[in-house]
Amino acid sequence: MKKGQIVEGIVERIEFPNKGVVRVEETTENGEKKISYCVVKNVIPGQKVSLGVKKVRKGKAEGMLREVLEAAPNQVVPPCAHFGECGGCTYLHLSYEDQAALKEAQVKKLLDGVLCKQEQSYEFMPIKYSPVCQGYRNKMEFTFGDSYKDGPLVLGLHKRGSFYDILTVSDCKICDEDYRSILTATCDYFAGLGLTHYHRMQHTGYLRHLLVRKAAKTGEILVALITTTQQEVDLQPYVDLLLGLNLKGKIAGILHTKNDSLADVVQSDETVLLYGQDYITEELLGLKFKISQFSFFQTNSLGAEVLYQTAREFIGDLGKGEKIVYDLYSGTGTIAQMIAPVAKKIIGVEIIEEAVEAAKENAALNGLTNCEFIAGDVLKVLDDVEEKPDFIILDPPRDGVHPKALKKIIDYGVDRLIYISCKPTSLVRDLEMFLECGYHVDKAVPVEQFPWTANVETICMISKNEVGEPKKVAYREEEIPDCACIYG
Repeated sequence: MKKGQIVEGIVERIEFPNKGVVRVEETTENGEKKISYCVVKNVIPGQKVSLGVKKVRKGKAEGMLREVLEAAPNQVVPPCAHFGECGGCTYLHLSYEDQAALKEAQVKKLLDGVLCKQEQSYEFMPIKYSPVCQGYRNKMEFTFGDSYKDGPLVLGLHKRGSFYDILTVSDCKICDEDYRSILTATCDYFAGLGLTHYHRMQHTGYLRHLLVRKAAKTGEILVALITTTQQEVDLQPYVDLLLGLNLKGKIAGILHTKNDSLADVVQSDETVLLYGQDYITEELLGLKFKISQFSFFQTNSLGAEVLYQTAREFIGDLGKGEKIVYDLYSGTGTIAQMIAPVAKKIIGVEIIEEAVEAAKENAALNGLTNCEFIAGDVLKVLDDVEEKPDFIILDPPRDGVHPKALKKIIDYGVDRLIYISCKPTSLVRDLEMFLECGYHVDKAVPVEQFPWTANVETICMISKNEVGEPKKVAYREEEIPDCACIYG
């Protein structure tokens, strides 16, 4: 296979997160058949595809999809008109069961790959479904722009593979109809005023983003319009427009967030409250949480209940309220508050100060007095915490735990830990260090938090080996095909 070559092949499998492995049959110069493989994104197993080879390095080829020549046997008609053009979803052309099974297999293979090196057995549990697979998102960040250069104003998501072009996603299926109504009304209103979007290269223009959050349990909605300060615009008519929409939920607050940053990020130089309050309230497993504009909160509220309930089951008995528990990368303290009733004290550490303040407010809102939340980097904060943990919960960002912080965590020598990961490749990297330091994985389960996307959560229970008795399974190497572990 050579760079620039156009080839055809069958997609054999998908490696996490979205790397299709295509089997290509080639004919050599002497007429012999040769099997090669090329990695290409945005495909599903069983499709016959045409692709262009972009890169070949050390015998590994990467390509770009040109055309799907034959559909996969289990392929379905996607329910969203934007699928394929929008970059939001990956697997809308599979049934929910098939895309969940695909993610389950990806997580299982990654865990097998690291655990079989240590000849460890563990219990791998079937993936847990999200209670809802459409309209599940409780937060959407839409971008103002144009669908083509110098085109009319649009508001939506980036087109797949494009940094500039925006697609108005008025038929988006991962958010509910209230989001779509607010999106359409906002775009039409500002287009009618003739206002321009912010141009990233020229650094000119007014409209930047629209952030919408909606609580699944209470139905409260928070709307934040993000603009530059390059124009003065009377936004009261816009507020009146939003309040007049026929929505299933109820608008609790409308914000005007001013952002003159050159970077294409949603942030606040100043936020003005235009209506109501600057937060919404969500409920999870009987607890209440205030969620502001920039609060970190699981994007699938009903799925988060499954995630946290599963984590709580994994944690099990913590004794008679005698344990000190560290909740590292604690966000707004959701997990900490779930287990606070069965612990002596919860110490949460989170680098985002606003999230820490929200965690403190939420703990007070729920009447929990044994939670302490500290703002700072886990790597640095742990040196200053005097109370040592009996149990640790890890819920790090996508890149996992910093190696130096991971070393400090392992040095506490706790008997058990829970690791909640939103990126299984980061999880298995960190697991290798745990295994090298005398720990083993008891059980693991994927949890579907992000239907139709390439992402998946995974929960692992990690325990310390007994001294001198590493937990291993005896078997002959030839009995284990493709480095697959034995499951307990």
